[in-house]
Amino acid sequence: MNESTAFWVGIDVSKHKLDVAILDQRSKLKNRVFSNDQAGHRKLMAWLQDRGCAPGSSRVCLEATGPYSEAVATALADGGWYVSVVNPARIKGFAQSELARNKTDRADAGLLARFCLHLQPERWLAPPPEVRALRALIERLQDLQDMHQQEANRLEGVQQTEMRESVENHLTWLQANIAQLRRQIDDHIDRHPRLRGDAQLITSIPGLGDITAAKVLAYLGDVRRFKSAKALAAFVGVTPRIKMSGSSVRGRSSISRHGHAVMRHSLYMPAMVALKHNAVIKTFGARLKTAGLAPKAIISAAMHKMVHLIYGVLKSGVAFNPLLNARRLDIQDGI
Repeated sequence: MNESTAFWVGIDVSKHKLDVAILDQRSKLKNRVFSNDQAGHRKLMAWLQDRGCAPGSSRVCLEATGPYSEAVATALADGGWYVSVVNPARIKGFAQSELARNKTDRADAGLLARFCLHLQPERWLAPPPEVRALRALIERLQDLQDMHQQEANRLEGVQQTEMRESVENHLTWLQANIAQLRRQIDDHIDRHPRLRGDAQLITSIPGLGDITAAKVLAYLGDVRRFKSAKALAAFVGVTPRIKMSGSSVRGRSSISRHGHAVMRHSLYMPAMVALKHNAVIKTFGARLKTAGLAPKAIISAAMHKMVHLIYGVLKSGVAFNPLLNARRLDIQDGI
């Protein structure tokens, strides 16, 4: 236990509210609910301060739930609090170790506070302003692309002329705005030297284009903070999960899927492209195919190796080299 820490705060995050529990050194809990918006975040921090939970004497723990948790985590980190954003799988395992029976938002907040006390998870670093701005652009681009796909699907079934014109006009508007957002993303990256340099390194890997590079920068930030490529792969959720016990259990290996779902989704199509056009991944995929792996398992393995390649070029600062990277991948463990 850190002697300077007097309070451990657990926050159960949902879309509209935050269930908060303060655990003190006497193991007493105080609970409160706040709205999950900017006003609620300000009230939360004021409430913590009123109860003696100053940034220097408190630790805050919450589950990683994407945009719902990141907003409050960023507000607390900017306010100076020690914040840990934890993989939900770890919290589930801790609950099982406690033989927890109740599953409510209030109970989960207390569980997170106890997790924070006993396991002392590492500190989460809020992304810098330029990365937050890039993420906002990427998320808006994805929203418009989803709308475009919905309207394109709708157009196929439209018979009435007036309705068809309406859908076509909307598609034209969406296409123009998607193109504008792509230019904004490129301009934003170009204005920040670190983002620009990292994007150039990522796109040196065949299979990874400008938008995927932008997503890596927006969702993963500076991957150099990870101790190894395996740690990054675990964060994304593309590490192999092996099912083997004794002599009778021989399950099929798969990826863990405990990690950043959006980033995994973003790497799926690039992995398929890399299996055709990236010499290193293509050779790797052919070896797996010969070994009898299913097509989806090969794509998952390719995603895993691409994460290793991304980490390698960013960590070293050297653009992708097929000969050099092929030798490195040959000695790595994995699927």
